[in-house]
Amino acid sequence: MSESPQAQQSEQSQQAQFTVEKIYLKDLSLEIPNAPQIFLQVENPQIEISVHTGAAVLDPAGMYEAVLTVTVTAKTADKTVFLVEAAQAGIFRILNLPPEETDAVLGVLCPSTLLPYARETVASTLVRAGFPPVMLQHMSFDAAYQERLRQLQQAQAAPAPTIN
Repeated sequence: MSESPQAQQSEQSQQAQFTVEKIYLKDLSLEIPNAPQIFLQVENPQIEISVHTGAAVLDPAGMYEAVLTVTVTAKTADKTVFLVEAAQAGIFRILNLPPEETDAVLGVLCPSTLLPYARETVASTLVRAGFPPVMLQHMSFDAAYQERLRQLQQAQAAPAPTIN
């Protein structure tokens, strides 16, 4: 015997769901403080890349915004060649997951989804600014998420300061 349509629908409504509702560029900044002289230098710059993630509840019914912010800074000696910062964001629907699993999705799956978009934004912005593209490599957001969890657990396990 097969299940009734109502039982099937009820079972489907309880399954974990993850959907991408919208991906967008939330913020983009480019600075070339030493232009045009910096274009005359032939020295290869040192490239620094920093990545930050964040998330916020948009609707308690399962809508979240996740933001992946990538900052790329290039320097030669004591001069900044360029600084580009892109905040790639997305609206995600996450349903039927316990809070700790929802947190993991927001900390790992959402930034992994946003990374290719941030990679293209950074590379194309630099090309349009007259520089060779910087290609962001694949990143393990799982390792960063696990480290953040470990730090939170250590902070919670630390004894509370006593007041004299």
